[in-house]
Amino acid sequence: MKIDAHSLPDDPEQLKRMVLELQHVVAKKEAQIHELLQAYNAKLAKEYAKKSEKMPGAGERFNEAEDILDEHDKALLATSPSIKKEKAKPKRRPLPAQLPRVEVVIDLEEDGKMCDCCQSPLHKMGESNSEALEFVPAHIKVIKTIRPKYTCRHCEREGIESAVKTAKMPATPIPKSIATASLLSQIIMCKYQFGLPLYRQETVFADIGIELSRQTMSSWMLRCAELLAPLYQRLKEVLLSQAVIHGDETPLNVINAEKATSYMWLYCCGDDKPGKGTNIVLFDYHNSRAAHCVVDFLDGYQGYMHVDGYKAYEQTQATLVACLAHIRRKFIEAKGNNKKTVKADVALNLIGKLYGIEQAIKGKTADEKFTVRQQKANPIVDELYQWLLKHKDKIPPKMALGKAVNYAINQFEKFRRYLEDGRLSIDNNRAERAIKPFVIGRKNWLFSNTSNGAHASAVLYSLVETAKANDLVVHDYISTCLQHLAEQPSNLEPLLPWNIKQG
Repeated sequence: MKIDAHSLPDDPEQLKRMVLELQHVVAKKEAQIHELLQAYNAKLAKEYAKKSEKMPGAGERFNEAEDILDEHDKALLATSPSIKKEKAKPKRRPLPAQLPRVEVVIDLEEDGKMCDCCQSPLHKMGESNSEALEFVPAHIKVIKTIRPKYTCRHCEREGIESAVKTAKMPATPIPKSIATASLLSQIIMCKYQFGLPLYRQETVFADIGIELSRQTMSSWMLRCAELLAPLYQRLKEVLLSQAVIHGDETPLNVINAEKATSYMWLYCCGDDKPGKGTNIVLFDYHNSRAAHCVVDFLDGYQGYMHVDGYKAYEQTQATLVACLAHIRRKFIEAKGNNKKTVKADVALNLIGKLYGIEQAIKGKTADEKFTVRQQKANPIVDELYQWLLKHKDKIPPKMALGKAVNYAINQFEKFRRYLEDGRLSIDNNRAERAIKPFVIGRKNWLFSNTSNGAHASAVLYSLVETAKANDLVVHDYISTCLQHLAEQPSNLEPLLPWNIKQG
């Protein structure tokens, strides 16, 4: 902007006002420029940088105007969290002892068993062993059920009508179908554990000479979900009886649905470590993301529930616990791929200290965790909150760091609840890891055709992920459940994962 010096007023007060107005315009323009640069920086980081949520620094781009560290910020950064992890040395594990073994002896020829020096015969001093895995393609067989028929000769001779007696047909998951519980379990496992769509399984079966259309398999999946539905409901009862649960949701495309975007809601309990405690993972499909979906599922649940910042969860009766990982993610996005130390690093440093404490108390009892958190984590949580309040009004709310600060403040009351009870987690990563297999599988099969299919997928995914969470072999567990429910549909207790393991 050019200014003609001859047109400027001679009044000093008027000149001061013009300078102040010009400074205001320049400051506003600079803020807009920095906001655009920061958005560009975040876009680059999202598209091309590593997707890790560790302290970023993959190439310097732009610095934000507000990222000038004061003395207090420097003091907070003076002691960065240090979590030393020893790098594990790679070591090949022995092959499972229960696998069948075929011994192949590779010996010298008879003329080679003579000493090259004196031609005396050699004696055997020992042997060397090595093992290798050989893959045998799946073995498929036909179960031919023969039921002899019986009638009475005497009644036939006397002209009396004789009833034909035959043994009762064994119960099967889908009556009058060629599918056994084992085959159904295989199809379920391939799709819902390994993400292999039905049209690809159709090709796999065709390669071994079996004509099995995807339409038939899709119909079988619906029937299996109906058979497993009572077990799903029983697991839901157990889930809602727990003191602490986790929740999350993710989009799902359903072609023949009222709304373009549907959602698969997830609820889980227990620990990430398979086989420890009561581990349940349940999916619940809805053609909506409205609050009534979670309200209806929880049905008055009043325990603790780990969630993200989605407002729908606030309409439940659960005591919500916010996720520190989501708060951290906002500050990582604000830092972008900036290699310099900026204000976002102060928050990330304090958050890192909290995670360092969690790492140190991993595996301890709930009471021990509560004591350590009160002694060590509570002061850091207070420090983080005061830092957020201090910078709330100093950082423009439209900038990424401003958004991160405001998000953290809005979630802070719910986040710090994890200090109240040693059974609580510092984040909601349990749910995020539980929902990840569904998200990965979705990339393969892309969508569901109907709402019925999506509901069936929710039931089947639930049984698969619950089996995995309890360290069960998915194929064996699903097959056992299908056959048991076909024979004793009302006897559910033996099928609960922890009962299966004890049995």
